Amino acid sequence: MMTNILIGLAAGVASAAMFSSIVSGAIASLLLFYLAPLPLMVAALGWGSTAALVGGLFATAGLAALFSFTYMAAFAVTIALPAFWLGHLALLARPVSNDPQLANLASTTMSPALDWYPVGRILLWTVAFACITTLCALLTLGTDAASIYAGLRRGLSVVMGARSSDARPDDSERVIDILLSIAPGAASMIAMMTLTFNLWLAGKIATTSGRLRRPWPDLRTTTLPKTALAALGAAGALCFAGGLISIIAQVVSSALMMAYAMTGFAVLHTLTQSFSGRAFVLGAAYAATIFIGWPLIGMMSLGLADAVFGIRQTYWMRRGPPPAPTN
Repeated sequence: MMTNILIGLAAGVASAAMFSSIVSGAIASLLLFYLAPLPLMVAALGWGSTAALVGGLFATAGLAALFSFTYMAAFAVTIALPAFWLGHLALLARPVSNDPQLANLASTTMSPALDWYPVGRILLWTVAFACITTLCALLTLGTDAASIYAGLRRGLSVVMGARSSDARPDDSERVIDILLSIAPGAASMIAMMTLTFNLWLAGKIATTSGRLRRPWPDLRTTTLPKTALAALGAAGALCFAGGLISIIAQVVSSALMMAYAMTGFAVLHTLTQSFSGRAFVLGAAYAATIFIGWPLIGMMSLGLADAVFGIRQTYWMRRGPPPAPTN
């Protein structure tokens, strides 16, 4: 128990240091800032969620003492809470059999089969945290749409002025207007990608070190709950409501679309598992998404199509269930 607490404290110190490095203004500090949840997530997956909770509380108190309440609140909401809760959910499990006699027999002869918390539901929780993180950041600019957009415009004007001092004012204003229209959604998508990548990387680190407390899941089977599709439809409709409601709807719908893009990649991994050039196809898809960006729309469409038409279920009915995942 003491070892777990010490690991948690060390993870909290590392996470707080990475989070606070952003005050230096260095380019490298941006990478550390985005990876700030990683130490706490590794502690959660490798040593239990209690270790992450202890580390998160210790880091939050330290930031409050060294900096301010604002830094403390930002770290607690965007780093410590998601790291603890997502790690906790990843380790949740229940016996497959509800029969007490079978459960007792399994416990005396072998480790009982466990039904682990679905990856799709963890992904949906990640959407929730991405929305909370983005909305908290936007609300620091104001409590209504006009003040939020005014704050975003000031920030974008500074960036555009620094990067394009030779550009005509009209051109700069048009670019800023375009960026303003997509800024809330883009911020939500970045938060979604960051949290998901940190959780995946933490799982890989825990697996490599032999500390992961659950079997590595088959990510090809990741499926969002049906309620996510209804939530996406409602959020998409509210995007046209205007005002603060529209901003919130953009944030929610963008995070959900990113989640469906991730399930779209799961569909791609499934459909290409019998291809001879599978590595090239997957590599090209990931590279094009990272460097071009537009193929992400195709992945979103593929994920939505699978949610509606059950593409993977049809594939597995014809080809058989997917093979067991490997670490």
